[in-house]
Amino acid sequence: MSGLIALLDDVAAIAKVAASSIDDVIGQAAKAGSKAAGAVIDDAAVTPKYVQGFDASRELPVIWRITKGSLRNKLLFLLPAGLALSAFAPWAIAPLLMLGGAYLCFEGAEKVAHSLGLSHGHEDYPDKDQVVEDPAQLEEQKAAGAIKTDFILSAEIMTIALAAIPASTFWMEAATLAAVAVMITVAVYGAVAIIVKIDDLGLLMANKGRLGLTRSLGRGLVRGMPGFLKALTVIGTAAMLWVGGSIIIHGLEELGYATLGHWIHDAAYALAHMVPPAVEGATEWFAKAVMDGIFGLALGLLLIPLGEKVITPLWRKVFHRKA
Repeated sequence: MSGLIALLDDVAAIAKVAASSIDDVIGQAAKAGSKAAGAVIDDAAVTPKYVQGFDASRELPVIWRITKGSLRNKLLFLLPAGLALSAFAPWAIAPLLMLGGAYLCFEGAEKVAHSLGLSHGHEDYPDKDQVVEDPAQLEEQKAAGAIKTDFILSAEIMTIALAAIPASTFWMEAATLAAVAVMITVAVYGAVAIIVKIDDLGLLMANKGRLGLTRSLGRGLVRGMPGFLKALTVIGTAAMLWVGGSIIIHGLEELGYATLGHWIHDAAYALAHMVPPAVEGATEWFAKAVMDGIFGLALGLLLIPLGEKVITPLWRKVFHRKA
């Protein structure tokens, strides 16, 4: 009997350690995932366009297909690559992170420039694929394009998350990165599924609702979705510039070029002390985020010629497939 009690005590102790480890993994994953906010929001803002033009019955299957591709990108390719970097080339994480930050700045600035008519990077190009008429082939093409785009965004997310994870054991890092991959993928594509079906729900409420309030709410959802998607794009762009700019500034500090980072910190601190104490913290954070975003926009605008004239044409030559 005493042996059984001792065994149960050992099992209980192991369960406590396991539960604590799971809590640590989830906590670290949540913190690391929050650092990738810009790429996450942009992912959620970009993906709905890949299901435009499909029959309503095919929207969720296409999103599920993209979701599986996103998990495959993160878990089968990016997770092992991230762990290999952490184990054998930790010095490469900061430069790669800065490269990802520069890409975020470029993408955000290109969206701003395009909205102002100053850039044409998102317009059709002469040898772009012809429109596919077959629905199955169109679904295949759209899903493949979305998964390819997801790979780039997922690489940024996983690199940012890897840099945010505290030094730990190999298995803890692996579990945390895997948790980041699953949590972010579920959050992004769950949100995308809700977004693309909201208008269908609104239409159903408007046509089938028994109460006038229900029908009015349904019509409001249908009318409001285009504006919501535009707002999501604006928020995603702002987040990209903020996160990208802050990554570059922090990377410069690690490389010994801390002047800009110190200036932004001092300016945000000074602005925070010009407002009531109750909002000092929020004001300092917001001021720093705005200045990081302005820096990210300026850097991105400088990178647009390089991206449009060199990187984008090279990317199209490597990955372009004519119909």
